[in-house]
Amino acid sequence: MSNEIEETQILKGERFLPQVYDYYAGRAGGEFLRQLRDNAKIIGLRCPGCNRVYVPPRATCIHCFKDLNDFVEVSDEGTLVTYTVVNSQKEYYPAEAPFVYGIVKLDGATTGLVHMLGEVNLQELTEGMRVKAVFKEERTASILDIKYFRPL
Repeated sequence: MSNEIEETQILKGERFLPQVYDYYAGRAGGEFLRQLRDNAKIIGLRCPGCNRVYVPPRATCIHCFKDLNDFVEVSDEGTLVTYTVVNSQKEYYPAEAPFVYGIVKLDGATTGLVHMLGEVNLQELTEGMRVKAVFKEERTASILDIKYFRPL
């Protein structure tokens, strides 16, 4: 997936410099984003050497360095490994503060996926709680096609 980013300005000392770039998700990331968009499914890549399942997918196993080509669907449910509450507000944040980022280990995956949590009571957040992905109705091949993970 390639998304052209509109020209923006950044402050560099006393001058503004234009920044224009393209983003390419690669074979693994592109298929991951297509499956989110087209099927509301979460996929990973399984290592043929050590059987680890990477979500989000990556091209090479970080443990045995084998090429990864075996796409597998994982569950949209998982376990909250850890989390942090964001209390400050920035215009570029995807949600209004306070909101929660967490690492979710999806059932069937070996690695954790960093994403937002929603529909949560901050006083009831606990590591180890079970969560489920909530998908947007209209998806655009973005990680934000997963709106958030909510407690089960």
